[in-house]
Amino acid sequence: MTEAGDQFAGVSARSTKHSARVDEELEHEIQGMLKAEHATRSHEWRETEPIAEGDPDLTADPAGTLVGGVPVGMTEDAVVARAELARWLVRADFPATGPELVEAARDHRAPDAVADELAKLPDGETYERIGDVVRALGYPTETGPGPGAEEPQV
Repeated sequence: MTEAGDQFAGVSARSTKHSARVDEELEHEIQGMLKAEHATRSHEWRETEPIAEGDPDLTADPAGTLVGGVPVGMTEDAVVARAELARWLVRADFPATGPELVEAARDHRAPDAVADELAKLPDGETYERIGDVVRALGYPTETGPGPGAEEPQV
């Protein structure tokens, strides 16, 4: 700990974890990473592995704004709606009926738009997971279209 008079002292003066010499060595170690535009590890096994040839690039979607893209059979709107519903419902909320899910969303302080969307769920149904909820609301999923949606043309 430092004295009250040392409250504006430099980091090395306040550090109780290392000595000033060790702090300088640690700072020197990261200078290459801060200034370089590439990796600076001396051991290759410490580097992050690049994406393998043939694997999908999960960091970009050239056709849209969603990182990772949109699954086959879904629309961008359906992905956003599913993510928003899943954000406010947790696994412990399932299985549940529509009114129970509305109550759970309100308990999690979900926006009114989310609770209103869940209130559209058909009565008398029990939902096991978020995918069941999304399909019941009419959104397409990666496993198929929602109720009333047309089958995709091949």
